[in-house]
Amino acid sequence: MALFRKILFWSHLITGAIAGIVILIMSVTGVLLTYEKQMITWSDRDYRVAVPAEGVGPMPAGALLSALAGQRDGRPDSITWESDPAAPVLLGFGREQVYANPYTGKLVGEPTKGMRAFMSDMRAWHRWLAGTGENRVIGKAITGASNVVFLFLVASGIYLWMPRGWSWNKLRPIVLFRGGLRGKARDFNWHNVAGFWMAIPLFLVVFSAIPISYAGFSQFVMELADGKQPAAGQRRSPAQRGPGGPGGPGRDASPERIIPWNEADFAALDGVFLKAYAEPEWKSLSLRVPPAPGTPVTASVSRGGGGQPQLRETLTLKSGVDANGAAAAVSIVEREDFASLSLGRRIRTWFRFVHTGEYYGVAGQTIAGIASAAGVLLVYTGFALAIRRFLAWNRRRRTQPVEVRAKAA
Repeated sequence: MALFRKILFWSHLITGAIAGIVILIMSVTGVLLTYEKQMITWSDRDYRVAVPAEGVGPMPAGALLSALAGQRDGRPDSITWESDPAAPVLLGFGREQVYANPYTGKLVGEPTKGMRAFMSDMRAWHRWLAGTGENRVIGKAITGASNVVFLFLVASGIYLWMPRGWSWNKLRPIVLFRGGLRGKARDFNWHNVAGFWMAIPLFLVVFSAIPISYAGFSQFVMELADGKQPAAGQRRSPAQRGPGGPGGPGRDASPERIIPWNEADFAALDGVFLKAYAEPEWKSLSLRVPPAPGTPVTASVSRGGGGQPQLRETLTLKSGVDANGAAAAVSIVEREDFASLSLGRRIRTWFRFVHTGEYYGVAGQTIAGIASAAGVLLVYTGFALAIRRFLAWNRRRRTQPVEVRAKAA
């Protein structure tokens, strides 16, 4: 047992020293990305609109499209409303986005770029060390391998943390921060306390990144859970589609597909909007504007944060016009929610959003952010302890008698 512990300790130290810098980069950027969505929303605070009298709701989708005529060329391919009455409506024109007043249809401006650019840079460092072109593949390989090393460090650290006895006197120095310590004693205390309290959150955050880094492992998890490989061309899950914006309904749309609509078409889209708008307790509602009138409309209804796929539904709605040209009744053709996905897809989606903590809301994000901060502290104290160990060894080596050094050699 002593030999195993010694081998594990040196493996822990050496692999940590090799991958420590990359792990530090991923941990620091993880902290900065903790509240990414909230920070982006905060950066757009100047676009909030005046709330009209109580009982006045936003313009239906068709009326909104009519109001946009003449303000901007083309027709948006996605429209996203928030339950917050002061929030602007987000219009997606392919990869471009514009805010509009949901009550008047007047354009109010484009989303701010500074915070989004900063978060994009942090994601690039976090995922592939900000590499571009072919260097992105190399960077992703390095961060993926370093993440596997980090998982080993967390798992081996749990074993190495365990005291030789379970009395309070032996536990206290490694479970509680102690003031007044200096040098090695302080670093040892910080390393052990951070590792103890954040072991489980860190393990989840690090382990859930492996399917993100390695598609083969993600596929293996799905096959293991489902017992077979998903059929090619299977539809993306609501979690993958997202509720609008980048990665949402309008991402892959072509801005060139402009087909004239008449008033009946707009009225039919109004009916679809009102049907989706009547869904209970939603926080975000996104419609994908169909390329041609009379075709089914996809709506994403989110009852939680953007990273909570278990609280999101995708509706397929269909409407038409009656003999008099009026909008006919709207029907929900299909509902697709998290529970309707295969076990493998649910697990893979859980991995994706537990990595950021978003699956469990703001509390989960906060814990994931604290775990990332603990990762920073663990790397710092780990390096400090390794350097102190090396310097102590070098001092002992220099002070040894010449004959002892020769014998050791």
